[in-house]
Amino acid sequence: MAEQTPRRNEPRLRPAPLLFEPAEAASDPEHFFDLESIDDPRALLDRATELTHAFRAATDRAVEFQAIAAAQLADPRRFDRLTAADIAERAEWTEDYAKRMVDFGRELLSGTNGKGLGHGIGDLP
Repeated sequence: MAEQTPRRNEPRLRPAPLLFEPAEAASDPEHFFDLESIDDPRALLDRATELTHAFRAATDRAVEFQAIAAAQLADPRRFDRLTAADIAERAEWTEDYAKRMVDFGRELLSGTNGKGLGHGIGDLP
């Protein structure tokens, strides 16, 4: 089963693999990672929990990459840098949130947050 995203200096564990579903299975609204075919409630709980942890870990990691990209796009050394408003529009965020993500991304890139990569949006100021 996947572990929750580590905090501080804990080693990052890989989440359970998210297997991609064939297009015909994904088009069926009742089909979700084959969970509907699991009859044993214990096995269903285990697999559903595993998927929940994997999705959370993937979300946390994706948010970190969003923040890094936002910081890179806002870098004043870039001739084509974007403003927080431009980043907000592009990412469908508020301008305030974009500013916070730029700051978060700068912390991740510089390592000044003392945690390195591995923590999620809940740690934003």
